Amino acid sequence: MATGSAAVPARIAREASAPNQLKRFFSRYFYFSMALLMAGLAVWAFSDTVDAHLLHAKPPRPLLLWFHGAVFTAWIVLFIVQSALVRVRKVRVHRTLGWLGAALAAIMVVSGLIVSVVMLRFEMTVLHSKNVASFLSILWCDMIIFGGCMALAIYFRKRPEYHRRLVFMATCQLMQAIFVRFHYIGHHDLFFPALDVLIGAGMLRDLVLDGRVNRVYLYVLPAIIVLQSLATYLKLVNPRWWQAATLAILGS
Repeated sequence: MATGSAAVPARIAREASAPNQLKRFFSRYFYFSMALLMAGLAVWAFSDTVDAHLLHAKPPRPLLLWFHGAVFTAWIVLFIVQSALVRVRKVRVHRTLGWLGAALAAIMVVSGLIVSVVMLRFEMTVLHSKNVASFLSILWCDMIIFGGCMALAIYFRKRPEYHRRLVFMATCQLMQAIFVRFHYIGHHDLFFPALDVLIGAGMLRDLVLDGRVNRVYLYVLPAIIVLQSLATYLKLVNPRWWQAATLAILGS
């Protein structure tokens, strides 16, 4: 009887520790783990396409695409490094590298806008792809949301509770380029809902740790969804005014 009685408190202690372990994980490792997850998804998505569509592409892709790919890769690496630095409390190094991140983000927005036009024009004139012009709305939506979140992250750099979530949402938006390469998700235009699931994981972290979702999600995520919905509408419906706009932008 004594042994059975002793086992009950031990079992209760183990059950009670499970929520604490989850909170400890979300508190210490969430952003670093999400950075590794995004890197893994990127490797997985591009592993089947990078050789045929970039390294040994026929016809060769514009050099600007190589630059954009390098910048995108650098951002993912920097996101991992920055998350790790926060984890090991190297805040001063994190802040110093943050200015590199700000410059890199600005380069990504500019190159992303330019590359989207260059590559769509390439697909239409060289590869003779049909019905791709309307996809410009998706590509520009990514850059608008990424750039907007990063601008806010820089503005709120002295408020870590806002800053880290804005950088996280900005990076999640870049995952459109990843999810579109998964056949089912890309074929059914589910790349925005897929990346929003990643943002939802950040909201779940807040609920587990704080019992509420941080206000930055409540303010920014609805705006993101509105822009994503508009971009999806333009891509799928392709109204006449958007056809005229893409014709003027792409020059075709």
